[in-house]
Amino acid sequence: MTPQEISEKTGQHIGTSEWAEMSQERINQFAEATGDHQFIHVNEEAAKMTPFGGTIAHGFLTLSMIPYLSDNSDLPRPTGVKMGINYGGNKTRFISPVRSGKRIRGHWKLLEMVEKRPGQWQQTCEITIEIEGEEKPALICEWITMLFV
Repeated sequence: MTPQEISEKTGQHIGTSEWAEMSQERINQFAEATGDHQFIHVNEEAAKMTPFGGTIAHGFLTLSMIPYLSDNSDLPRPTGVKMGINYGGNKTRFISPVRSGKRIRGHWKLLEMVEKRPGQWQQTCEITIEIEGEEKPALICEWITMLFV
């Protein structure tokens, strides 16, 4: 699909990812990588005493799962892409915590796909990260990706 064809889907849901487990091992690895060892994430016994009843994933871990979820989704892939980079976000809201062991998946809605200069496309999507079996999502964000074709 060309970037122009993708741009015609503005305002539409364009993809859903497969489910991904937020295991305690993944949470612990993220804590090691970032230095964020707050007990709510890594101390299962202490976390049981909180309103969450156990450990929860870091919000930034959930956000950082977007590339993985994107790679494991049915999103349309623009033809001829040489490189894609994260450009930033307009909005991010952490709605519900992701409890250790829960599964998440992403849903993408295309907000904008604009050719900024020849061969450089800026894609803005609203991404909702769903938590399996829960009413509220983990997060909703507006994410911008720059695509070079």
